[in-house]
Amino acid sequence: MSNKDMNSMMKDMMGAFPVDTKSMENAFKNQAALGEKLSSVCLSAAEKSTEIQTNWTKSTLAKLAEMSRAKAEPADYAKALSDFASANAEVAAENMAAFAEVAKRVQSETVELMMSAGRDMQEDASQSFKKASDDMTKVATKAGIKQ
Repeated sequence: MSNKDMNSMMKDMMGAFPVDTKSMENAFKNQAALGEKLSSVCLSAAEKSTEIQTNWTKSTLAKLAEMSRAKAEPADYAKALSDFASANAEVAAENMAAFAEVAKRVQSETVELMMSAGRDMQEDASQSFKKASDDMTKVATKAGIKQ
């Protein structure tokens, strides 16, 4: 094989080397879409957490207003404080459970998104490798290289 033939064969092989810009573009778009979905999960969780906290604060302030009203008997102050503490403990338990649900939902949605992204990436990589293999086979066949 002459030097000119070897150069031509190498040029053909390098020209056909699989640099698939479409795959890169798709990977970028997929990454951007995943980022958008993850941001949506985070923002939704922040919104729900803020809603829970706001309602909890409003409830506590309303109970404090009730507790701070003037009472006719000194014993009524102790009862009001006891009622406030009891109601506040119950509301705290409910709100902590609500926060836990938000966290569980975020975890579940994040795992689901990451697993889906992993499957998509594996599928894309498989298709890219198959295309690269097919392209290299075509170039090798065109160049007269036996496999």
